[in-house]
Amino acid sequence: MSSVQITGTGHASMHIQTPAGSILCDPWVNPAFFASWFPFPDNSQLDWESLGRCDYLYVSHLHRDHFDAVHLKNFISKKATVLLPNYATSQLRDELEDLGFTKFIETVSNEVVALDGGLNVMIQSLTAPNDGPIGDSSLWVEYDGIRILNQNDARPSDLDIFAELGHVHAHMLQFSGAIWYPMVYELPANAKTAFGKQKRDRQFDRTWRYIDDLKASYVFPIAGPPCFLDDELWQFNDIHGDEGNIFPDQHVFMEEYAKVGGTNGVVLLPGSVSTLTTESCETTHLVPDVDDFFANKEKHLRDYQARMRPVIEAQKETWKHPEIDVLKEMKRRIEPLLEESIYMAKGVGGPVRFDLVGYDGETVESVLVDFPNKEVRRAADEKVRYRFRTQRVLVEHLLFIEEVDWVNSLFLSCRFSAARIGQYNEFVYSFFKCLTEERLQYSEGWYDEHQRATDAEDITLGDWNVQRRCPHLKADLTRFGIVDGGVLTCQLHGWKFDLASGRCLTSVGHPIRASKASSD
Repeated sequence: MSSVQITGTGHASMHIQTPAGSILCDPWVNPAFFASWFPFPDNSQLDWESLGRCDYLYVSHLHRDHFDAVHLKNFISKKATVLLPNYATSQLRDELEDLGFTKFIETVSNEVVALDGGLNVMIQSLTAPNDGPIGDSSLWVEYDGIRILNQNDARPSDLDIFAELGHVHAHMLQFSGAIWYPMVYELPANAKTAFGKQKRDRQFDRTWRYIDDLKASYVFPIAGPPCFLDDELWQFNDIHGDEGNIFPDQHVFMEEYAKVGGTNGVVLLPGSVSTLTTESCETTHLVPDVDDFFANKEKHLRDYQARMRPVIEAQKETWKHPEIDVLKEMKRRIEPLLEESIYMAKGVGGPVRFDLVGYDGETVESVLVDFPNKEVRRAADEKVRYRFRTQRVLVEHLLFIEEVDWVNSLFLSCRFSAARIGQYNEFVYSFFKCLTEERLQYSEGWYDEHQRATDAEDITLGDWNVQRRCPHLKADLTRFGIVDGGVLTCQLHGWKFDLASGRCLTSVGHPIRASKASSD
């Protein structure tokens, strides 16, 4: 009987070995997002020289906990053929070429590619502005009837396309948080805990829905959690008994999965090896006792922190660029994009304020990105709906390196605080992902197309007729929609809608079409 060997290499990374070749997925070792995120558990001591001698490389998207440029350059063979998702921009390929990769298979979303030796792969590419930095993807692998879905942290509207290719034996998917909400918000502690618990519950609900949809033989929790080793961020680790912490680990997943009847979960720690057949999955670990490892999680993190402290301090020294005139550079980079923005500028609908603080924690400069007036200026004494407070050196560094995506750098670092009046506004974050003309034009076009598109199909949920596709990112509400007391929740992203009025309760815009179902 044929078998496929899956080696856990940390976070969303894995090494898939088949008789027809090996695939290394999303290798991440070095800290990401201003040295805030580290892989948990520590994977730096694996034999990366051997793991890097792979036949194929798959990088799902450009989040820096999936795309580790330093590691890819130093440890991954440039003879590997890159399995490239089909994205609207060429940035992923461009960056891989800059690192020395020369062999690419440009896939088409949802089309199976036959590789040598009977190995088949398929990549599903997601291309909404909210999907990673203009893109996220999942990888399906098949060898001799053994099928694997590496969903990592992609959020497809449904998994039908994978199920139609045959029963999946191993399903790898995200279960833990990968955002800054609600930890960075300036809220009372009890409110922050309550919002965090809601977020944590929604994460698990979404995970259970995906698992139930695919009904794979075995489920592997991956793509999280990160751990936080800088003293400034230590409180974000899930070791303090905080029920509102959004970064539960693999052991917590197994406990929660058991509560909903899950019996087929498999934990892959760095170095763990699962041997998969169509009938079984046998897993061995480098640690002698997995339960004991998680019981001693804080000690592991403290030892890890001690090893990484010099790395963190060295990175902090590179952020300082006092020669940068922040206001001048933000005007130069952002104002031309504001001029071209229609849908995102209208969606933001007001100014966004950045309060920049010095080393003593005092505000040294406040900059306003004024979307209605299409200008960047020094903030006056005026009220704003959206405010971010962060270290000036971080913005200096973003401007110095000409970072095109402040969301997947500054915001994911959690090295800021935030306040807002009213609901979450996705357009704020969509815009700050798109600080190049190429990205901006793509996102504007996407919003334009989806605003004009009609969604004529209705379904019945409880006592309501509603449009089948969620107004947010077109998730199929027959799978993800739950109605409770006149409120519909789309479990894909946790967005809520008041059915009586059609109003979105989660964000600005995005009304839903709904009416009371006939009693006949």
